[in-house]
Amino acid sequence: MNPKSHPFFKAAFMAAVLLFSISQAASADNLEPKHKVVIQVSSSSPQTQNLALNNAVNLQEHYGMDNIKIEIVAYGPGLSMLTKKSKQKTRVESLAMQDIRFSACHNTMKAIERKTGKMPVLAKGVTVVPGGVARIMELQEKGYSYIRP
Repeated sequence: MNPKSHPFFKAAFMAAVLLFSISQAASADNLEPKHKVVIQVSSSSPQTQNLALNNAVNLQEHYGMDNIKIEIVAYGPGLSMLTKKSKQKTRVESLAMQDIRFSACHNTMKAIERKTGKMPVLAKGVTVVPGGVARIMELQEKGYSYIRP
């Protein structure tokens, strides 16, 4: 009798496959934080921009850096928060190094360039996305909670 055809071997093999599958699924779940948040900034108001940054910091402190993914998406007048000329520049650059992602709307950047003749220069750590509203929608489709201060 072939040992591989023995019922005990088949049962042990199936149990090993099942345990491996469960462990792979658990480790995949552990890679993605339980909490995911997208924060919209579409206002040039310093108070609104500061509130958005405070929201991000407070959430990160509450859940822990490894337990939450935060992305701040700026478009329209809110893009001003992510430029090198912004009063928030130093804070944005610091938070970008602390795993808070900043996304700047390329559509807004092109509109500014058409109006002023110059493309805005962004703070360090800011990523450009094709469209701010589209980015927010895509993140919501991936399970991100939406916040607009």
